Amino acid sequence: MNKLVAVVAGSAQHTPRVNSTWFCRVGSNAIRSVGVAPRIANMTVLIDQPIWPAHGMLWAHIVSDSSLNELHAFAAAAGIPPRAFDHDHYDVPESKWNDLVAQGAHPVGVRELVERLQASGLRVTQREKRGL
Repeated sequence: MNKLVAVVAGSAQHTPRVNSTWFCRVGSNAIRSVGVAPRIANMTVLIDQPIWPAHGMLWAHIVSDSSLNELHAFAAAAGIPPRAFDHDHYDVPESKWNDLVAQGAHPVGVRELVERLQASGLRVTQREKRGL
């Protein structure tokens, strides 16, 4: 019989969200609600390089190429505050970059990040942000 266990990064296979709750699979049958998984599987969250200067430091962006729900779930799991969200991406400081990659964000170049965001239909242009 399989035992339910608490999630420790790398100790169990994480399954996608079900109704905004994270689940952890242990063995072949047991599933336990664990809140937010430490490493988020089955998501495509992209992160560019921290090259954007603001407030005396460098910043990167994280985006999803499939859904804003996925992006918000990743950000919440990574401890990124909601105030960092800017219409279609989160601004993240350079100091969090390595941690975000370790949690599953895929590093890409700026051009690829924008192209994939546009292709997903989630891109919000500056013009749209201004209501023009």
